[in-house]
Amino acid sequence: MRVGLTGGVASGKSTVAAMLAELGAVVIDADAIAREVVAKGTPGLDAVVAEFGTELLTADGKLDRPAMGRLVFGDEDARRRLEGIVHPLVFERYAELEASAPEGALVVHDIPLLAESGRTEDFDAVVVVDVPRELQVERMLRDRGWTLEDAESRIAAQATREQRLAVATHVIENTGALEDLRSRVAEVHAELTGPPTA
Repeated sequence: MRVGLTGGVASGKSTVAAMLAELGAVVIDADAIAREVVAKGTPGLDAVVAEFGTELLTADGKLDRPAMGRLVFGDEDARRRLEGIVHPLVFERYAELEASAPEGALVVHDIPLLAESGRTEDFDAVVVVDVPRELQVERMLRDRGWTLEDAESRIAAQATREQRLAVATHVIENTGALEDLRSRVAEVHAELTGPPTA
């Protein structure tokens, strides 16, 4: 079964992905792949530099991710141009990883921008990790040390909470204790791997 896992920034999606992996799911992490396809020495990084310039490189020739983030999260055109380079490379790598998953495995695609991508129909189920906007902001300020402006611009660059919930087949609310989250993740995993309901 192919599952899309998504959630807004600071929703706890990565924590949910890790819990699903502990339960035996094969998790394919979009963020990790997005970093991999623009690593130093890759054609992806060459394409980003050709589009945006060498000022987005660190002194040792790697992509300066904070500088890239500042550029694209405040500029929709720049973000779309970056996505046009990175997304095809990411999807190609996804296909390779999915093809190598064991027969019958629950394959979870951890995709931050799934609601935005228009690809929800590609999955048998879509799991949305849901938190209120105020909690997202609170977590970014507290846990990541971001400014309020950075937090607000990152949220504004993503789908709204309502748009994400509209594509969900399963919702995991992450506003309580870690053990509450673990219990809900186990429930959803059981629903996804159990016998089909009539």
